Amino acid sequence: MSQTQGLTTDALVDEALALGECLGRPLRYVQLNSFYNGSTGTIMRNLHHELTERGVDSYIFWGRRHNTISDHEQCCASKAGYLSHGAMTRLHDRMGFYSKRDTAKLLKRLDEIDPDVVHLHNIHGYYVNIEMLFSWLASHRCQVKWTLHDCWAFTGHCAYFTYVKCAQWQSHCAYSKCCPQLDTYPITISKTNCARNYEDKKRIFTSVPPERMTLITPSQWLADLVGESFLKDYPVEVRHNVIDTDVFKPTPSDFRERYGIGDRFMVLGVASPWTKRKGLPDFVRLAEELDSDKFVVALVGLSDRQLKALPRGVVGLKRTNSPQELAGIYTTADVYFNPTVEDNYPTVNLEAEACGTPVITYDTGGCRETLHRADSSFVAGFDQALSMIEKGF
Repeated sequence: MSQTQGLTTDALVDEALALGECLGRPLRYVQLNSFYNGSTGTIMRNLHHELTERGVDSYIFWGRRHNTISDHEQCCASKAGYLSHGAMTRLHDRMGFYSKRDTAKLLKRLDEIDPDVVHLHNIHGYYVNIEMLFSWLASHRCQVKWTLHDCWAFTGHCAYFTYVKCAQWQSHCAYSKCCPQLDTYPITISKTNCARNYEDKKRIFTSVPPERMTLITPSQWLADLVGESFLKDYPVEVRHNVIDTDVFKPTPSDFRERYGIGDRFMVLGVASPWTKRKGLPDFVRLAEELDSDKFVVALVGLSDRQLKALPRGVVGLKRTNSPQELAGIYTTADVYFNPTVEDNYPTVNLEAEACGTPVITYDTGGCRETLHRADSSFVAGFDQALSMIEKGF
C-alpha cells in the first residue's frame, strides 16, 4: 500500500485537468454519495463546483434527502427503494445488496456519460447495490477514486469498531464470535450474515485492479487501518478535509445575551445527530459536575426528544441550517469540547478553531490530526477534560 500525504481538493482538480489534456477533451468526472447535504455531501458538492468552474464535465449523484436539480446533479434512488433497503437490512443485515432497480437506472446513466473518473464517497446508506456497482466499475475503463469516510468498506457490519475494541475485521468478521455491534448502524436483528458480508465485500471491493482504483482517507489514522485490511494492496492518499474559512471565522453573535449565559465560561458541543458515540452522555455528566454559577454547557444539533431530556441549565438547540449562525456560536464559546469515542477526522474541530475557539477532544481516531492551535488539546478521557475545563485551561 503506497500513501500520499496531504492531498488537497486543488490537487484533485489539477489531476482531472491534466488527464483531460491528455485525452484532448474535457474530462468526464462522476461522484456518488449517500446524501446531497451533510459533511460528506458538502465535500462532494465543493469538489463538483470546483471541477465545473475549471471546465471539467462534472456530475454528482446521491441517494437521499434532496431532489434532483439537473442532469448533472441527480438523486439516484427512490424513496420506496431506500425505505425497502433499510427495512431488509434491519431484518437480514445485508446493507448494500438491495436497491437493484435504482442501481440499474444509475448504471444506465453512467453508460450514457461514459465517465473517465468515478469518485465514490459513502456507498452505504440504503441506496445502491454494491455488487452491481462494482461489477460495472470493474468492467469499465474509468479510474476509480474512493474516499473512505469511515471503516464500513472493510468490515462485515459496522462503520467503526474502536469503542468496542473489536479486531475481527483484520482477518474475518464474526469468525470467532458474533459481531458485538449489531445494535449499531446499520442496526439489524439478524445474527447470521456478518461473516457472509465480510467475504462478499472482500470479493466485490477488490474486483477493480489496484492500478485503476485509489483510496482516499481524511486521516492518517484511517489510512493505517486500511493497511491492515483486505484493501491493503490499493494505493492510499491521505487528504485532510477542509472547511470554508470565508464562513467559519470569528463572527459577532448575540448568543450569550439571547440565552442568558452572561460572563459564565461556555463549553460548546456540536453534532448532528447526537449519539452515544458522539459523546452526549459525557456532556450530561459534564453539566452535572460543573458549577452552574460559573459554567454553562451549550449543545447544538439535538432532536426534540433529546431537548426534553436535557438536565436543567444546559442550553440546547436543534440543528442550525445557517453556517454563519453556527460560526457565531463557535466564536462566543470559551472552549469547544468534542468527547467523541469514535471518529475519522471531525471537521467540527476545524470549524471551532477557525472561529478562534480552542478545542478539547478525546484522543480517538483522527481527532488529534485536526488540532492546530497551541491552546487546543487532546486528552485521554472525561476526567482529564473536566479538570482542564474547571481550571479554564
